[in-house]
Amino acid sequence: MRHDEIMTDTFARWKMLMNVFSLCENQKTHDALIKAYREKHRAYHTWDHIAACLVHLDAVRDHADHPHEIELALWFHDAIYKPFSSTNEKDSAIWAQEFFELNDFEDDDVVARVFDLIMVTEHTVEAVTRDAKLMIDIDLSILGAPANVYDQFEKNVRFEYKRVPTFIFKKKRRDILSEFLERDPLYKNEYFQKKLEKQAKENLETAINALS
Repeated sequence: MRHDEIMTDTFARWKMLMNVFSLCENQKTHDALIKAYREKHRAYHTWDHIAACLVHLDAVRDHADHPHEIELALWFHDAIYKPFSSTNEKDSAIWAQEFFELNDFEDDDVVARVFDLIMVTEHTVEAVTRDAKLMIDIDLSILGAPANVYDQFEKNVRFEYKRVPTFIFKKKRRDILSEFLERDPLYKNEYFQKKLEKQAKENLETAINALS
């Protein structure tokens, strides 16, 4: 798909989302997000990841309390991505917060929930709300992808951290994957448990062994 086709397709969805929040089209923000996801240092944290997340969201909308808030959080959750930054999620959440402010959006509860949904993708704290659990499961859906897709995911992550020496990358990556493997269950929502859990555990075990 050409860039102009991607822009047209994504903008149509974005406009519908803006309408839900009673906002104007905000094309400049849409275009800025797409531009961010096309940055050259990205290989996994691209629009393809966001698009895949939206597909998973569409499959579980009935499980969410505020599905449109999850959708907006997904649009923003990797908008700021610098491989060696420890504040990517917070910076992305702040961008979403500023977006609401620029639009004079007055529902502070919505703003706070979207901010928190983005922050939960740090994967450092336990998700509490049903929407937060869905957000995490959607963000981690790549772990349960078919083996060949998952293998490409690992290659893409390595590309994003290509400046890290191999022995350091292997250790840190092994630690991260091992933490996910030890989660029982890995996914919080029954839909993802049934659909992705088994494959995710197999993918993680294979990847960890390859890093040994």
